[in-house]
Amino acid sequence: MPSSELTGTREEVDFARAGSVRLDHVTHRYGQGGEVFTAVGPVDLTVPSGEFLVLVGASGCGKSTLLRLIAGFERPTDGSVRVSGAEPRPGRTAGVVFQTPRLFPWRTVRGNIDLALRYAGVDRARWPERRAELLARVGLEGTEKRRVWEISGGQQQRVAIARALAAENPLLLLDEPFAALDALTRERLQEDVRRVTDRTGRTAVFVTHSAEEAVFLGSRIVVLTRSPGTVALDLPITLPRGDIDAEELRVSREFAELRAQVSHAVKAAAAA
Repeated sequence: MPSSELTGTREEVDFARAGSVRLDHVTHRYGQGGEVFTAVGPVDLTVPSGEFLVLVGASGCGKSTLLRLIAGFERPTDGSVRVSGAEPRPGRTAGVVFQTPRLFPWRTVRGNIDLALRYAGVDRARWPERRAELLARVGLEGTEKRRVWEISGGQQQRVAIARALAAENPLLLLDEPFAALDALTRERLQEDVRRVTDRTGRTAVFVTHSAEEAVFLGSRIVVLTRSPGTVALDLPITLPRGDIDAEELRVSREFAELRAQVSHAVKAAAAA
């Protein structure tokens, strides 16, 4: 998304559009009485439809809490969260990818995808076509009959991404989905997710600790302070998107400068 759409004109964006996210003065606390802990807030954040927002910060700054609030898994203590202009509904508002794939091990790849299609309300007659489309989108053609334990960790995470895309909702939430993978697999899946979201136009909110991952994936990066998490930096990313040479992008001067800027902001926010 062009940087002009990210600065100075947010109030003009229609936040009832499919996949848009709006957090108004959101604070979230855990515990009761003298044991109350404020995890995040106050946070005001708007994500236009089609944007790829990356939340980055040190451990414990509230990144995953914000993602759960957007997904509707929890409700904020104060403030409001709106997705496509309405309160988020768990399992309906967004496709969610977690740090571990959370697949059903007794099912095949096809079985895991079909279950997601069923819960998404897709007409059963469309399952074969839709399943083939999803598996092709994440590069897993020909794996339908394989069991979960017969495919690699990276392939399992690709199945999890395909499952999250099964529901034809316009928002995708990803909570450190590549953290446990080796460096090569992580880079390949970063490229896959970037390509899929660019081609489908889905809004994405991605959580990571990594400045490099944030710069590669995001069209916008928000750095959070240490707990309670608030916005320390809101940075539009103007690197090229679409069909690009990923390796060339990763070694470019612009990429290195942005990575350094985000890394410095994360360290400063954690130390403040």
